Amino acid sequence: MKLKVTLLLFLNIGFFAFAQENLTYQKPSKSILDLADYERAPTVSMDTKKENMLLLYRSTYKTLDDLNQEELRLGGLRINPVTNISSTVTYTINLKLRKISGKEEIQVSGLPQNPKISNILWSPNDKKILFSHTTNSGVELWVLDIATAKATKLTDATVNANLGNPFSWFLDNETILVKMLPKNRKPLLDSKKDLPTGPIISSTAGAKSQNRTYPDMLKNQNDEINFENIITSELYKVNLNGTATLFKDAAMYAGERISPDGNFIMVTTIQKPFSYVVPLNRFPSKTIVYDSKGKEVKTVNEVPLNEVIPKGFMAVRKGKREMSWRNDKPATLSYVVALDEGDPANKVDFRDEVYLWDAPFANNATSLAKIPQRYSDIVWGNDTTAFLTDEWYDTRNTKTYLINPSNPAQQPKVITDRNQQDVYSDPGVFETKKNQYNKYVLAIEKDNAFLIGEGYTKEGQFPFISEFNLKTLQSKRIYTSTYKDKKEDLLGIEDFKTGKVLVQIQSKSEYPNYYFRNIKKQNSLTPITSFKNPFESIKNVSKEVIKYKRKDGVELSGTLYLPAGYDKVKKEKLPLLIWAYPAEYKDRNSAGQSTQNSNEFTFPYYGSFVYWVTKGYVVLDDAAFPIIGEGTTEPNDNFISQLVDNAAAAIDAVDALGYINRKKVAVGGHSYGAFMTANLLTHSDLFACGIARSGAYNRTLTPFGFQTEQRNYWEAPEVYTAMSPFMNADKMKTPMLLVHGEADNNPGTFTLQTERYYQALKGLGATARMVILPKEAHSYVAKENILHLLWEQDQFLEKYLKN
Repeated sequence: MKLKVTLLLFLNIGFFAFAQENLTYQKPSKSILDLADYERAPTVSMDTKKENMLLLYRSTYKTLDDLNQEELRLGGLRINPVTNISSTVTYTINLKLRKISGKEEIQVSGLPQNPKISNILWSPNDKKILFSHTTNSGVELWVLDIATAKATKLTDATVNANLGNPFSWFLDNETILVKMLPKNRKPLLDSKKDLPTGPIISSTAGAKSQNRTYPDMLKNQNDEINFENIITSELYKVNLNGTATLFKDAAMYAGERISPDGNFIMVTTIQKPFSYVVPLNRFPSKTIVYDSKGKEVKTVNEVPLNEVIPKGFMAVRKGKREMSWRNDKPATLSYVVALDEGDPANKVDFRDEVYLWDAPFANNATSLAKIPQRYSDIVWGNDTTAFLTDEWYDTRNTKTYLINPSNPAQQPKVITDRNQQDVYSDPGVFETKKNQYNKYVLAIEKDNAFLIGEGYTKEGQFPFISEFNLKTLQSKRIYTSTYKDKKEDLLGIEDFKTGKVLVQIQSKSEYPNYYFRNIKKQNSLTPITSFKNPFESIKNVSKEVIKYKRKDGVELSGTLYLPAGYDKVKKEKLPLLIWAYPAEYKDRNSAGQSTQNSNEFTFPYYGSFVYWVTKGYVVLDDAAFPIIGEGTTEPNDNFISQLVDNAAAAIDAVDALGYINRKKVAVGGHSYGAFMTANLLTHSDLFACGIARSGAYNRTLTPFGFQTEQRNYWEAPEVYTAMSPFMNADKMKTPMLLVHGEADNNPGTFTLQTERYYQALKGLGATARMVILPKEAHSYVAKENILHLLWEQDQFLEKYLKN
């Protein structure tokens, strides 16, 4: 049934004749519509050996009908209770196969009618691909045979995908562990019809529990019953011949991880009691290891309800966490325990301790290493080599250590010690490869590991590959991209001996495509794909990264677009649009670094102003808006002044080039960028108007922190008040377009934030327009809503900026 929806708009007197109006969906002008209504190129998935590629096709947008399906919002989940899969899934609608060395694209046969495909998973030997197909009544498991390019259904629509990917391959390439709906599953309760048996009661025993404002929490007993219902599954072993054998009876399965050798399965189940204030990942849980036949081996972890946690981004819960199989061993678990009780305020020499625990867990776990900061990651290599990383948010420090897993007594060797926001000093990420267990481990060749780096520098971006000697601990560059008119991304080393590397290359007007590069042979480049530019109408726009300084000397940058054919000699004064998002830093050096590349493909989308370069506007996209707090000063202590200084510097820089009428400048942003926009319009006279989408405007509604602010409202009330546009609504006189998704699912940016802010502006006589997009969450996905949004923005800018 085709859905007819009227868009609900609330308008302030002055934009149209009435304060409120029912308006049907509109489309933007042709130059914008031609860019917005395009055909998306397929996504590429390649096998391990880079012999075959899977091409995944999906629609450019969802439809409003897609968003209008039944939905339950429980424990932080949004799921379709009819189909038992997340209601936010974006589906693939067609599959094709291609030999990487060839050109012919083979249509996969046997696909269901009107496929809705997700959860793509290659088999360990790369000969099969699992995927799920969502029907009108549920989720089916399918398998694609690479040799025949034929898809086959393995199960009925009884797969439970409510918690994400519902299946895993065993190492034999024949058996799959699948979460299925229980055969005796009870029907869901209807909270609107079923009368409550009592009030909703929550209580506290006095322990501090400074939780952020999470969306979609459980609210009552019916929610608890329905939540348990939707996440309860039975575990089955399904064979490629279609036979299914019950492996484990029904429980609230939250995660199943098969050991590298396939002999053990670590299964985590959610336990009770549930919580009404935190999402399901903080509910109680139990983790048990079973053997491959389903016999219990050991309970390896039990986690209580985690509503109470210390303050700070480096706070963690007590007990075992980060439990996972060690990739380079048949069946060894690793996990981490906080030595500071998870509280960053406690002063200790070591924050975390990493442990190893061999199956079948008859003996106690052994300590691998103690680290001075919070555990971040381990890249496993072999018996004697692994890289361990820790971090500390308050200082932005991160360290990487070379460790010997076979000799914990051997002190970790510090390989890097750096500010993680200092992108110019980033040494790169260690390259990995699949081992005999189909797990990724450190790639080691002749005592050398390899690092692939993004290559940001003051002069531009030049991605690189470094060779790291495990004996001398010295690093040597073995390849650096030299493009100045293109952007090259190094995706992976395919052959260490010959120097074969998978890369992706793009330019301002060339769509990103895949190539094989031989880094040992100059100019050796073999094309793999040849996707065309779907945005030909803007291929000739002027695009460059400009760099400028804030009045305090901090270096800034942004990507500047000029309309195609703009005469840089005559320099017509055009209106300017600035799109930005603030970022917090602890030092001026890293704040002034640029990660923008003018050679990146120009991909216009609803989340920026780039469309308007076709309408005669100058656009400064991704303008740098650093907020810096050095030493004991927090970034937000001077948020407003730095915000205004960033904006003034951006306008001055473009005005100095002679391109703009500085009386006709607009600013816009999404989420925290919307918050930025409202503050700029409130506290400066730099802009003629602004567009704020899905923002939060009253920080007292997020009292236990927001964005990167760790202090609560009662510790810094003056900061929360000064930063809240709602608290300063009486100062706002600049026209503003407020947009929000009706079903925002982002912590802190509830739709109520925009509704209440608009009411304040209206009551105080400001010029504002509020648009609530039906069914949309924090990011917008429905074609009807996106095209209407572009129309709204275009009309608003024509009225309050251009004219």
